[in-house]
Amino acid sequence: MAAAAAAAGGAGKCFLVTGPPGVGKTTLIIKVFESLKASNPALKLQGFYTSEIRQGTQRVGFQVVTLDARRAPLATTSSSSPDSFRWPTVGRYKVDIASFESLALPELQLREDTDLFIIDEVGKMELYSSSFLPAVLKVLESNIPILASVPIPKSGRDIPGVARLKNHPGATTFTLTESNRDAVKDQIYSQLVDLLRRK
Repeated sequence: MAAAAAAAGGAGKCFLVTGPPGVGKTTLIIKVFESLKASNPALKLQGFYTSEIRQGTQRVGFQVVTLDARRAPLATTSSSSPDSFRWPTVGRYKVDIASFESLALPELQLREDTDLFIIDEVGKMELYSSSFLPAVLKVLESNIPILASVPIPKSGRDIPGVARLKNHPGATTFTLTESNRDAVKDQIYSQLVDLLRRK
């Protein structure tokens, strides 16, 4: 039985949420996470989500937040680090790969008792870490369900790492819009509840 589950390679267990910036991908993921925890506090969930860092009304960066609320910077418009001139940039943000990896990578370690991984997001900033995609793919090839967000393709083409996730036989992609996001949240939640009940 375990061999059959391993051979399935995570079939049908990877839920990818995409959509334009600001449509509510992270909000959906947090709401699903909170609903799952409320309905079954014993569930073992691991992973992270990304939130904005604001000064007043101005967005000045992004941070990674683990599911138990530990935080680390991901990207910033201004850094006091002497190494920041070497950091890669996405738009006006400098990506702090070391900070991201220190918090995100341990959250992607496979553990036997994990019920669900949450990864928000598998995007351009995160993929500057050479260790990140291999860790995500390892999770994908385990038999543990994943709820992750990915950016919408720019000019019709996905980032190669994102394409690998979307093309995985076990992946289902949900494209969010302002009009369907509540229905998609309910759909993902009910599918995950069914999946986790069968585990």
